[in-house]
Amino acid sequence: MEYTGSKYIGQYVDGRMEGKAEYILPTETRYVGDMKDGMFHGQGTLYFPSGSRYDAIWDKGLVVKGTYTFADGLQYDGENWHYCDSYDRRFYTEICFGLKPAGISQLTNMDPPRKIPDGCYDCGDGFYDPVTRIIKDYRNRFLRNADPGEKLRSRSLCVPKGGVSVTLTACLLASSHLLWMPISRLDWRPAVP
Repeated sequence: MEYTGSKYIGQYVDGRMEGKAEYILPTETRYVGDMKDGMFHGQGTLYFPSGSRYDAIWDKGLVVKGTYTFADGLQYDGENWHYCDSYDRRFYTEICFGLKPAGISQLTNMDPPRKIPDGCYDCGDGFYDPVTRIIKDYRNRFLRNADPGEKLRSRSLCVPKGGVSVTLTACLLASSHLLWMPISRLDWRPAVP
């Protein structure tokens, strides 16, 4: 653990992580659940720093079945996903709490929206600075260095301050995995006239 920056709180069997446990990654993502032979195995939940979570059944480190729940309580359903589709374009917070009065626009699911630093891009789990090629979390703490592929994704899909993405999809970087979702699910910013 000392080499990876991770922390393990739980049982060991023959020197291997096994049983009920909590495993904390350097990104502050936490796994709470069953371990077997050093891998996620059985019932377990990944808790992300953003407040979202992934409840799953694991088999030797691989997901058998799981449910992703955003920090605002919206659950992702891969087969029947109807959030913010062509039929209903409301944000989840508008579905839960109603629409704002006429003349007051809600431009993101988060209200009020995040303030994006000048020259940076909001890439779902933090801000990407193309000058330094560093991604910092929303509390301005170092998250990771952007690899070349991530640099291209961030510049073409994620949203710069004062801009609108030219595509209908955007990236959400959860931990080190890339998830695709409708751009309206992220905190995007419209162009200022």
